[in-house]
Amino acid sequence: MGMSAVQYKIMPEGVDSDFDAIKTAVEAKIVELGGMMSSVEEQPIAFGLKALIFSFAYPEENEIDVVGNALSLIAEISSAEMIDYRRALG
Repeated sequence: MGMSAVQYKIMPEGVDSDFDAIKTAVEAKIVELGGMMSSVEEQPIAFGLKALIFSFAYPEENEIDVVGNALSLIAEISSAEMIDYRRALG
């Protein structure tokens, strides 16, 4: 079973969004779908708005679009965009 290294950029609905709740919900959803979390980073955008960059490993044989669709349904998330997908060695 091969693994892929994946990064998703999550945009919250606004500057007042609960980042801790978003992080917890996204991490739980990624693990539920078969992924293994690696890291989460906050990326400043503008005027106090920040994006969250989630890095995780995901099985190559699983459909990656399922992750994006599931993440975009989480409360307080405006958008979920895959920004990197590559085969991981191992």
